Amino acid sequence: MAERNDRPSRPEGRGPSSGRPSGSGRPSNSRPGDRPSRPGDRPSRPGDRPSRPGDRPDSRPGRGGRDDRAGATRNVSDGRSVSDPRGFRPAPMERDPSRVRPRIFEPDIPEHVTGEELEKSVRAELLSLSAENAKVVARHMVCVNLYMDIDPELAHKHATAAAYHAGRLAVVRETAGYAAYRAGHFEIALKELRAANRISGDVTSWPVMADCERGLGNPLKALKMAGSPEVSRLEKAEEIEMRIVAAGARRDLGEFDAAVVTLQCRELQNDREPWSLRIRYAYADALEASGRLEEAREWFSKCALIDHDEETDAAERAEK
Repeated sequence: MAERNDRPSRPEGRGPSSGRPSGSGRPSNSRPGDRPSRPGDRPSRPGDRPSRPGDRPDSRPGRGGRDDRAGATRNVSDGRSVSDPRGFRPAPMERDPSRVRPRIFEPDIPEHVTGEELEKSVRAELLSLSAENAKVVARHMVCVNLYMDIDPELAHKHATAAAYHAGRLAVVRETAGYAAYRAGHFEIALKELRAANRISGDVTSWPVMADCERGLGNPLKALKMAGSPEVSRLEKAEEIEMRIVAAGARRDLGEFDAAVVTLQCRELQNDREPWSLRIRYAYADALEASGRLEEAREWFSKCALIDHDEETDAAERAEK
């Protein structure tokens, strides 16, 4: 009896074990819902998590950590990249040019100037600086004293350099203010002296500040300062200077008789103090400006009597 073959014959067109027409692209062990394979896909390995419905290719975090963690940013232009483990860093801010401290011109210091020439009290105030910086500041301040009378502009430059290196010290700012005043830079002088006053609370420079206001064309501000409470804290020498400045402000306003009255005080009779010559000369000058020429010559003669070093032209004006 012939052997029966009850298996159906293989239809033509099927592959050896595909189970479906060839060319479908899905292997025989694939399941419904699986993504079709693509060129370049990594072959599966033992231990891989099977894919699940809803998985997205970009759901896995980057190498640097999750992009939804605190401090991360998806906007690369705002800071570090999303995958950077250091997190977010703001973009660098440009510095305001107006707040950048400008460099200044520093005049040469003569080699023989050491800084030790300063008074001990002034050098003591520089001790808060580093040793190197204190020496530079001290040498510049010595140069201020050297050039104050012979070259006020150079003295002003040295004082500006000292203030650049030690701007928080009252004695340095005050020195810079006086140097600017002597050089005729009244706006700078007023700024520096105000700074010194804010730092120390000392009102010694109050008359000079008022005279700076006169130099800037503000006689009313000078008179306001002359009537301020700070004047009561002045020593006698500074009080006399304040009186002279106030008289000058009256003359700036055309009030010549008021200027004479401002200077009329008992200190006119004093001929022994360093300030005696100054107030007598100012009084004689005010009398002449107001047209009281005889009285003016009298007081110029009194000035000449105590002007032993011929600091003024009182003797010449007394003979006019």
